[in-house]
Amino acid sequence: MSNVSRPSLEIEKSVWRSGVKVVAGIDEVGVGSLAGPVTAAAVALTPDEKYSWFTTVNDSKKLSPARRSVLSKEISESAIFSIGWSSSEEVDLLGISEARRKACLRALTDLSVFPEGVISDALELPWPNVNSVVRADSKSISVAAASIIAKVARDAWMVEICGRLPGYGFCKNKGYLTAQHKDALIRRGPSKIHRLSWSPISTSSS
Repeated sequence: MSNVSRPSLEIEKSVWRSGVKVVAGIDEVGVGSLAGPVTAAAVALTPDEKYSWFTTVNDSKKLSPARRSVLSKEISESAIFSIGWSSSEEVDLLGISEARRKACLRALTDLSVFPEGVISDALELPWPNVNSVVRADSKSISVAAASIIAKVARDAWMVEICGRLPGYGFCKNKGYLTAQHKDALIRRGPSKIHRLSWSPISTSSS
């Protein structure tokens, strides 16, 4: 028997017991990337919903790209979800913390239902009844589902932009600083989706 822990509905149940009917798990990806947006997803659940993917979702970082793709399709076809974005320009202008909040708030606001309770991955948000939980994507089913939706959406965006901005390896590195990416920056300079305030771009231009 495996001893590997998986996300559960324990946090959601505690929120539902407080009288909340709709709870949304929220998570964002692309936070440490040197290029591209911060992408947040929100997945809303009610106490009467039960889906087969409840037993298979996990923190998106623990899943293979193929598994994430399958789960993202299952989640998006059954549950209420939405996606919010903060551009690289907003990261430069506002800072990463505020850009994360904006992406999350955009996702929450765009839901077709109003979440009376929110579970976030250790991010405080100006929203009613926010439960900020460290490593929530490994503990909460709704947050794990949100992390999968966000990761698949952002990766698809980076692959699409890779065709329009060739030479940086965005199809593979998704904007994160690999050796190939760093070499491309030295040779080509930053692209229009790079975060200009981030090192090593900011230090090379100062």
